[in-house]
Amino acid sequence: MKIKKISAELNCDLIGDPETDIIGIAPIENAKPGDLTFLSNKKYQRYLATTAASAIILESSDDLPKGKSAIISLTPYLTFAEAMNLFHPPVIPERGVHHSAIISPTARIGKGVSIGPFSVIGDYAVIGDNVSVLAHCVIYRDVQIGNSSFIHSHCVIREGCTLGDRVILQNNVVIGSDGFGYAKRLDNSWLKIPQAGAVIIEDDVEIGAGTSVDRATIGSTIISKGAKIDNLVQIGHGSSVGQNTLLCAQVGLAGSTRIGNEVILSGQVGVAGHLEIGDRVIATAQTGIPNSVEAGKVISGYPAIDNRDWLKSSAIFAQLPKLQREIREIKERLSRFEGQQDT
Repeated sequence: MKIKKISAELNCDLIGDPETDIIGIAPIENAKPGDLTFLSNKKYQRYLATTAASAIILESSDDLPKGKSAIISLTPYLTFAEAMNLFHPPVIPERGVHHSAIISPTARIGKGVSIGPFSVIGDYAVIGDNVSVLAHCVIYRDVQIGNSSFIHSHCVIREGCTLGDRVILQNNVVIGSDGFGYAKRLDNSWLKIPQAGAVIIEDDVEIGAGTSVDRATIGSTIISKGAKIDNLVQIGHGSSVGQNTLLCAQVGLAGSTRIGNEVILSGQVGVAGHLEIGDRVIATAQTGIPNSVEAGKVISGYPAIDNRDWLKSSAIFAQLPKLQREIREIKERLSRFEGQQDT
């Protein structure tokens, strides 16, 4: 593809030879001739002078090495993502229902649907137009799936759950499994509480492989529009996740957690139940959150505190053995001084 066509598709300015051929996209440090690369993180700036890429997506032409072509963008990483979509459009499975799939006669199947081998569509399920359900998926009764959603193999969507338009479920996602709800009997055994609620997933949500979203005890667990959820995330029953929120790998939300809009919970963040996390909160990796957090905070550590305080505390923690020795020496000197005063 000519770089002039790429820049036009991306609505960006072009510097250099418009006839440059681009055959692929590669990281700046190991790109080859014919590749398009990008620079968005300044720590990779050192590769600009040596990269073999034929063209670079840059924020400013000031950074362009001599003899290279460039696509100029105020948001190089976003433009890189858009370029990736030009070179790697989504694969659309063959339309139609595989002969080994089992579909209830009461299910309603939209136009242009693909249902793969050994998948099961339950009673009264509603599958929208242009939906892809790959092999070995199970869609329980009364499930609704919106238009153009993509369900990868081995996913399970339990009874009564709803998916909006353009939802993507990666492999082995479970939507609507029973919430973890038990009441203790007088003899200390546990009575299972029926999980009679559902899960509602709004438009443009993507959920990573191996993630589980539990159904509510009553009411609904809600994943709002545009949220992106990574692999191996656990969302407890009755929780809600706000619009355009990111939940990274191995995040765990206990039941009835309220996560605001545009929140970022980094890898292995854990949130206790019945808490509210305000809009635009950022929690760094392995943060433990035992209390509600007001909007706009950046937090770290366990128990979670302001990120700047946590960084200072972490620096002090490494010095604790030295500080302990110094305190012991001061106490010994004070003890000797007090002994001299007594005599």
